[in-house]
Amino acid sequence: MAQPDELEALTKAFSGHGIDEKSLITILGNSHAEKRRTFRKSIPHFFKEDERLFERWDDQKVKLLKHEFMRFKNAIVLWAMHPWERDARLIKEALTKGSSSYNVIIEVACTRSSEELLGARRAYHSLFDHSIEEDVASHVSGPERKLFVALMSAYRYEGPKIMEESVKAEAKTLSAALKNTDKRKHVEDEEIIRILSTRSKPHLRELYKLYKEINDRNFDEDLQVGLRLMQTVHCLCTPERYFSQVLDTALKIDAPKSTKKAVTRVIVTRTDVDIKEIKEEYSRIYGVSLTERIEQSANGNYKDFLLTLVSKEA
Repeated sequence: MAQPDELEALTKAFSGHGIDEKSLITILGNSHAEKRRTFRKSIPHFFKEDERLFERWDDQKVKLLKHEFMRFKNAIVLWAMHPWERDARLIKEALTKGSSSYNVIIEVACTRSSEELLGARRAYHSLFDHSIEEDVASHVSGPERKLFVALMSAYRYEGPKIMEESVKAEAKTLSAALKNTDKRKHVEDEEIIRILSTRSKPHLRELYKLYKEINDRNFDEDLQVGLRLMQTVHCLCTPERYFSQVLDTALKIDAPKSTKKAVTRVIVTRTDVDIKEIKEEYSRIYGVSLTERIEQSANGNYKDFLLTLVSKEA
């Protein structure tokens, strides 16, 4: 008969992010038929018992477990890719899955350098025989289409110089645009799109600060209706906070499968860039370290790989 501690270990091995392979090998690999039967009867949220008292896997749980078994492999494959190919494939997947994944388009367009974004566009062209801009324009049918195409087409100035007069003028332009335009149409406003898709990130961060001074509230507070614009502003101006929030949502044990995928995406793509700043911001916001949170919610080889990446020296 399976011992209570073994049942608890097996339940944990199948729960959360990834799979605890060592526990499965140690407990299930050495088990006999009766112990496995006890395991099936003791974990009804994994197994169903029909009218013939036959214990069988819940089909939906099998699908979910297949994804959990794949997390480690997918993380390794994504990590080993050239960053340009990785971004190109992330964009392609986001376009294929539709509007629920459009935040990935914003992440790539707004948190990469000009050269990195140009590299992703080149990789996309080589991999899929289309341009990113072409596919974004043809797949995105909503009001955010113009914004996405503009962000993907950007080649921003990367230097530190900021034109103070231009920042002041554009803070006023944004204030006027947000006051005089229907909130539902902010994402289509020509001036908002021009500023967010062409100005350097230091310029935009200064604009973000000045906007608050002028209006006594943050720019993104006036974008409550516009999720995609809010995500754009956060990725451009406060990426560490944005990625901390994405990770916190994705690391919840009961997060949907599509949401959990963000853990791999964020950690793999930010490890060589700003994972140190993200860890600091995460700890500041949530009062617990990102490392501790991964320890609590991930399992097995997947957990070990995530912890290796977040502790990696850039």
